[in-house]
Amino acid sequence: MLTLQNFITPEREICTEHMLYYHADGAVGYSQSTESYLLPRGSRICFGTYFNLFNLGKWNASCDLTSLFAELSGSGKTEIKIIQAHPNRSWDVVYSEIAELQDGTPFQIDLSEFSGKGNDGLLYLEVIALGDEVTLTGGRFATADQPAAWPRLAVSITTFKREDDVRRTVARLEDFLKTFEHGDQLHVQVVDNGKSAEIPASDKVTPYPNSNLGGAGGFARGLLEAEKGGFTHCLFMDDDASFHMENLARTYIFLALAKDPNTAVSGAMINNTHKWAMWENGAYFDGSCHPLQNGTDLRELKQVARMEFETTRPQSKTLYGGWWFFAFPIKSVSHHPFPFFVRGDDISFSLANDFKIVTISGVVSFQDDFTEKESAQTLYLDLRNHLMHHLVFERLNRSAIGTAKIAIRFMMRSMLRFKYESAEAQLLAWHDVMKGPEFFDENIDMSERRARIKSLVKDEAWREIDVLDARERRRFSKMPRRLRHYFGLFTLNGHLIPFWNMLGDRKVLKIGDRGLVLPAFGGARLTYINTQRDKGYVVTQSKVRFFSLAWRMFTTLLAFRRSYSALQAAYRKGYDEMTTQSYWQQTLSDDMAAVDAGKENTVRTA
Repeated sequence: MLTLQNFITPEREICTEHMLYYHADGAVGYSQSTESYLLPRGSRICFGTYFNLFNLGKWNASCDLTSLFAELSGSGKTEIKIIQAHPNRSWDVVYSEIAELQDGTPFQIDLSEFSGKGNDGLLYLEVIALGDEVTLTGGRFATADQPAAWPRLAVSITTFKREDDVRRTVARLEDFLKTFEHGDQLHVQVVDNGKSAEIPASDKVTPYPNSNLGGAGGFARGLLEAEKGGFTHCLFMDDDASFHMENLARTYIFLALAKDPNTAVSGAMINNTHKWAMWENGAYFDGSCHPLQNGTDLRELKQVARMEFETTRPQSKTLYGGWWFFAFPIKSVSHHPFPFFVRGDDISFSLANDFKIVTISGVVSFQDDFTEKESAQTLYLDLRNHLMHHLVFERLNRSAIGTAKIAIRFMMRSMLRFKYESAEAQLLAWHDVMKGPEFFDENIDMSERRARIKSLVKDEAWREIDVLDARERRRFSKMPRRLRHYFGLFTLNGHLIPFWNMLGDRKVLKIGDRGLVLPAFGGARLTYINTQRDKGYVVTQSKVRFFSLAWRMFTTLLAFRRSYSALQAAYRKGYDEMTTQSYWQQTLSDDMAAVDAGKENTVRTA
């Protein structure tokens, strides 16, 4: 029997939002040490949750399933129900029986009537305790089917100066692969851009010291090594591995059974600030990044079901997968990563290659708040890749003005929040894109640009909170939301009003408001505070800086419009040239040669 999905339980190091794993009625107890549930008589537990439901629509559409089973392990007298949730109509109880669970003998339910094309919806289990004490120790969905061939999966991690994180991740992965029944088909590659992690080689792990060419260079190296090693699939993932190891098991089996050889699996992302809310269950790109199902409350079954129904339907042609967890078939790669350094490389990789991207319930990574990571440098990098994608990809084709609107929108969002240093960095990004694709090759390690952007940042640098004046004065901010919105737009947040620095509000804003424009409207002095509330920075309105930037933005727009056709042609040609296997082999030749020489010396010594 082949396991499709094991039931997942809360894990202290990952997530302890219990309602993402099970719902309980009555005095149901969960043991963290044994990962088991205790149900007194009359209590009920439901596994209709993000981590433990089974999406029939996705598995049947993507995989050749001719059989399907549910299994439950534990002890005690129970009523077991299986519910099928349908989109747009009533849900059905498709199985309801009294069962005496026995230790060491999983109770099996044949659900094969629901396997195969045309069967959709979601399946999940409910258990009611009929005995005095019922214990549940595990469950799974399984099949008797076998794949035509087992994939060989290279798990490629890129790390830079995060030694403790990557060591913990490698240890977790090695422990998992020892017990995973298909562990001999997976191998971990650690591309160490900092050359400092000191990961020892083993039969499951190979470290690759690498020059720091950012995430793009690290993952490009990982893909080259996976190709050289004869792997069929590659998984790009973060160095902190903030996810349940069941991610790997579900992904591997899904790829093994996939009908379409172009099938790729994209992990969702949850924000560590609120682990009950979906941040991104896949995303599409068009003018900007559009995260799918953002804000879905994963504690609510109806919201989870609606999300699963929507992500089972045909998706946007510009759907992409984030490289915190992205598994793909190597044969489908026609373009290697573009040398962005970081930011945007995962978007272009998905757009440039013919992947059929799928998200699987429960396959998710927990990440720190992207808003907290925002800086002048990240905004520089974001605008660069946003503009370039529209210059490269035919499906994103726009006019010169249509593409320029992206840069104008980026800059205006910063300027209206008095983040003039960020706007300076964004203007620099626009100018750099206009230098053509060769700029990316010539600045592949981003060292000069990183230093230059760092020198720009003074006001927007995080400082200890006790050195900031965090006193508030709110008058205009008390206006109704709609009125404040139009007031902010028509006055350019006070930039068109004389003496606004004396009239406008002094506001202290939370980290969640940092990336938004509306919370800044009505203010003349803004204090931003981080999540821990121990650091912050202050920005103040400056008409001189605003209109100086606006004039330079206008002159850049005129130059961009004149050169647009030539720039577009250059990028389409340059992108093809700089995403080849040979480009990266040449770029990383010294690093790869050093590893090969080390292997030869090891063999000779032996």
